[in-house]
Amino acid sequence: MAPLYTRSYQYFKKCQEALMPSLQTTWLKPGIWGAVIGSILTMIVGFSWGGWTTSSTARQQAMIQSDNAVTTALVPICLAGKKADVAYAKKLAQLTAITSSYEQTEFVMKTGWATFPGQADPNRAVAEACASALLKTAEAK
Repeated sequence: MAPLYTRSYQYFKKCQEALMPSLQTTWLKPGIWGAVIGSILTMIVGFSWGGWTTSSTARQQAMIQSDNAVTTALVPICLAGKKADVAYAKKLAQLTAITSSYEQTEFVMKTGWATFPGQADPNRAVAEACASALLKTAEAK
């Protein structure tokens, strides 16, 4: 008679041969593919509709929001600068006569209303917002 460990090893081998082929071919391979496809679909849905963003996209959005906030904060300073100008009425009439928004922005930049202390050059975004605010106040009068 064979020793006990040999018989148990043979029994284990028979069980392994009986279970493993069916386990690998019928469950393991489709399970792995399902996990891979499911994770890819989760990423697609998350980035498309779920609001997920990469760090570079979040950084770009934060820069745009901060630029808009700075521009909004500096527009009242630009409007105060035009009040300090003695030729304000004449320049406002010239500004309202200009039809192109680009030329209106350039005009505000040339007047110096969009140039702030410590800066050599005027801020274009502030000049554009200031020009639109000046035109709104001129239309209201």
